[in-house]
Amino acid sequence: MVKTVAIMSPGDMGHSVGSVLRDNGFDVITCLEGRSSRTAALAKKGNFRIVDSMEELVQSADLILSILVPSRAKELAEEVSMVMKRSGQTSYFVDCNAISPRSTRELENIIVAAGGKFIDGGIIGTAPAKGDTPRFYVSGPESHVATELDGKGIIVKSVGSEIGQASGIKMCYAALTKGTNTLQVALLTAAEKMGLTDALREEFQFSQQSQLSSMEKGISRLPANAHRWIGEMEEISSTFEDLGVTPHFHMGAAEVYRLLNSTPFASETPETIDQNRTVWETIRVTADLIENPESH
Repeated sequence: MVKTVAIMSPGDMGHSVGSVLRDNGFDVITCLEGRSSRTAALAKKGNFRIVDSMEELVQSADLILSILVPSRAKELAEEVSMVMKRSGQTSYFVDCNAISPRSTRELENIIVAAGGKFIDGGIIGTAPAKGDTPRFYVSGPESHVATELDGKGIIVKSVGSEIGQASGIKMCYAALTKGTNTLQVALLTAAEKMGLTDALREEFQFSQQSQLSSMEKGISRLPANAHRWIGEMEEISSTFEDLGVTPHFHMGAAEVYRLLNSTPFASETPETIDQNRTVWETIRVTADLIENPESH
């Protein structure tokens, strides 16, 4: 029976998930060794119980939720694995990150080699603090353990007994949502560089109002998260390539997020995004960063 849940790391999603789990009776813990002041503040906001070391976290947790940027998923799995080997203590480890099924299976090998139990996971939706109830898709032989969190501020759905199935759903879903965002940025940037922004916006207002509304609401929020989503697009590209599907859509998407990450707006966090900045201001700055190849 799951009583103590460890969350690494209490960022935008992690601290909010921890908060609702705590409100539903779980003991929610984290370790802040080497973490940023922002992470520490979010852990405090989520009313986490802070433990002094990773050793104490692994020893105390019935279930560890890894909620990180994709590029750090393997690093955390290796850290937890080393602690398990040193201490002899093991736990259930749920990788909830936006990584490919192939990457997920690599993490499974790391955790299982240390005696731990591995569960594949993928999160769809926004944080509970933003009014959503995120869906945690889980898979693998031990996925039933994670379903004990279902209905406790989050939805947990088991989609099969194979490692990689939950990650696969996340890859396909984000291929649409975050991939579409980059297509929107790319076409608006191209229009801006050709001096066609006003004409295109007028046409969108006439024939693509829902798409225009989506762009106006969402694009200015992208730079603050772009550093996280570069790796996610690369993982999607890898997933598609492994399946014989073209990887090039999301290789391009990764390039767009790299471009957004080079804007001044990338220094914002999800908490400090300028709510008054329009999509058109964002696109103007993005377009200015691109030098026309024909000018060489």
